[in-house]
Amino acid sequence: MSKPHVRSDGNPKDNREVGSPRQRVLIVGGGIGGLTLALSLHQLNIPCAVFEAATDIKELGVGINILPHAARALKPLGVLEELDEIAIRTRRLRYLNHLGQEILRSECGLWGGHDMPQLSIHRGRLHGVLWRAAQARLPVGAVRTGHRLLNFLQDAEGVTARFTLADGSQVEEPGQILIGADGIHSAVRGLLHPEDGGLRWQGSQLWRGVVDWPVFEGGNVMLIAADGLAKLTIYPIGEGRSPRTRLTNWVMNGKVGGGAFPPRREDWSRQGKLEEVLPFAKRLRLPFLDLEALIRATPRFFEYPECDRDPLPWWTQGRVTLLGDAAHPMYPSGSNGAAQSILDARCLAKLLSALPLEAALKAYEAERRPKTAEVVRTNRRGGPERVLNLVAERAPEGFTRLDDVITSAELTDIVGGYAQLVGLAGSR
Repeated sequence: MSKPHVRSDGNPKDNREVGSPRQRVLIVGGGIGGLTLALSLHQLNIPCAVFEAATDIKELGVGINILPHAARALKPLGVLEELDEIAIRTRRLRYLNHLGQEILRSECGLWGGHDMPQLSIHRGRLHGVLWRAAQARLPVGAVRTGHRLLNFLQDAEGVTARFTLADGSQVEEPGQILIGADGIHSAVRGLLHPEDGGLRWQGSQLWRGVVDWPVFEGGNVMLIAADGLAKLTIYPIGEGRSPRTRLTNWVMNGKVGGGAFPPRREDWSRQGKLEEVLPFAKRLRLPFLDLEALIRATPRFFEYPECDRDPLPWWTQGRVTLLGDAAHPMYPSGSNGAAQSILDARCLAKLLSALPLEAALKAYEAERRPKTAEVVRTNRRGGPERVLNLVAERAPEGFTRLDDVITSAELTDIVGGYAQLVGLAGSR
């Protein structure tokens, strides 16, 4: 199939459409969830259009994990092979205390008996693969940038969305239903729930960076170490500049305050400061990693408060619903945010192909809202990484025998229970 002629800004040269615009699914937001939905709908011959607020699509961000259950959901879309080529297949996950003593190790992906690999990848590269696939497969004019949602109206016949363009003008776009996949600061969520309490914060700050770094533990292992106040997550996400290095993602988490609301707006563009992150890094004395050197070697890293939102009582109003971070932004514990967005998209597409539109939206919410709400609540308590906090509380100076600190039954209950909750256990 030939690709449509697309300008460098991602918009087509003309306004040709296939079929009636009124018959489309309008997808607000061209992130991971929105693009997965668009590709899934296209595969099922359901017309759709994606409206992204950004005017320039760049491969931004840091590391992300495509866990096996998400990889299985992406495979039918024909993008998994390309992602596999630019990612690292994660072999093992290790939980450590602040001295590097091992609390838990588990094999990941195919090594762990799953039917799919676990892929650690640069978020921007993942987004780029999905974006290019949507541009290539969807009709000309179906993937648009520079469209910021202003409002929408719906009636018995459909939905009309009004967008503000980059030049300040406004356009109206008709469709059958509208899906808000526009992220943690979702405009669709705000219109559906003007009383929503906003971002919630428990006082933790995240610093995230990517750097070319010497290979450790074979070049395909994820490490998470913590002491109760500081937590490090580190894993390779791509090949390095030499065979002895990997493009390495690191995340430093530190407790900096309290209260329900973050001090500043969460985004991906605020550069971090060494004097703020290094005190937390120095709390972790890992014998195999010079953490301070790693952070100092990172050309640019970013900081933002670790935020989520309270689970909503409902997502769907008539012909409009929410998906991904717009519906259920969550703390990154368990590496599950992107996975849940992908699962949302595949679930919704399947239901739209099988049921009348409004019935499909209701069935989608009934299937996904309770599950994701529980993931949000569980991640607030630490998700599977809660075992790190328990060990830090019980053995702040380290341990001689792990069994004296935490039992294997506790580990299985917390970590295995989380895998069951998010759908990961079912990929074995």
